[in-house]
Amino acid sequence: MPIALTSTTPGKRESRPANLTPAFGSAYSVEEINAYIAIRDQLLAEAEKLHTTTKISSTALANDFVEGCLKSAHSPYDAQCLPESDVVRERKRCEAVRAQIEALRDSAG
Repeated sequence: MPIALTSTTPGKRESRPANLTPAFGSAYSVEEINAYIAIRDQLLAEAEKLHTTTKISSTALANDFVEGCLKSAHSPYDAQCLPESDVVRERKRCEAVRAQIEALRDSAG
C-alpha cells in the first residue's frame, strides 16, 4: 500500500515542533534538573544507610552530574536552566553533599 504524503511541495521545516514553546522547554528542563537532584538526594540517603563503596560512588557520580546541570547555559539554551537563586542554593548543597561523601568514604574505608 503506498504511503500518502500530506504535501508534495518542499517547504521550510521547523527546527522544533509547533507545540514546543520556550516556556514548555524551560519548565521541562527545570523539572528534569530537579529530578536529578532528587535522585542524588535519594542515593545519598541510601549511601548513609548502607555505607558501601558502590553506593557512595554512585552518589558521587550523581552529585557531579547535578553540578554539571548547574553550570550557566549559553544561547540558545539559557532558558533551560534553574533560576539563579536555585542555582546558588543547589551549588551550596552540592558542596555539602561532597563533604558528606568524603565522610562516608572515610568511615567505609
